[in-house]
Amino acid sequence: MCDEYNGTLVCSQVARRYEQRKRAVRQAETRRRIVEATVDLHTSVGPSRTSIAAIAERAGVQRHTVYAHFPDERTLYEACTRHWTELHPFPEVEAWSSVADPVKRLRRALNEVYAWFERVEPDVALFQRDASLVSAYAFRIEAEAAARAAAADLLARDLPRRRAVRAAVGHALDFETWRSLVRRQGLTQRQAIEAMVRFVTNV
Repeated sequence: MCDEYNGTLVCSQVARRYEQRKRAVRQAETRRRIVEATVDLHTSVGPSRTSIAAIAERAGVQRHTVYAHFPDERTLYEACTRHWTELHPFPEVEAWSSVADPVKRLRRALNEVYAWFERVEPDVALFQRDASLVSAYAFRIEAEAAARAAAADLLARDLPRRRAVRAAVGHALDFETWRSLVRRQGLTQRQAIEAMVRFVTNV
């Protein structure tokens, strides 16, 4: 309990803190809806065909609310990329280091990466289709290129130190390589993996 003088002051402070918490929860929920709406559109029609108006409509907010949370496309796309990545984490690259034999390490990596490609193919196909059309997506292209390069460096580390070998590993890890072998040429996942292992080891 509180006395008559202090009671009003203390109670009003408690009420303000409660309202601030409620406001923060509402803002976080609105932000989450905007991000999820954007990801839904990016993975259905693609980034280049996603407008702020469409995002606002799907999230159930006004356009100005989208801009209030995300003042530019880069900020919005970064949040969307984090959300999508949390839903579809890439295989743990550092875990491949535990395989001592470089060929077995490569085979394990390709098995995990190609299985991931199969799971996320529709989304990644749209991202790549629109990559050159949406300037705000440049950061994602750069980040993915850096991640692929780091993975290729790790996998090529104990293989013959030739530029062609490193290039072959990088080619084997590329989404379009998998798509060509499996979707267009009709290989199974295992056949595609073995084809790339032979390619790398015979360069």
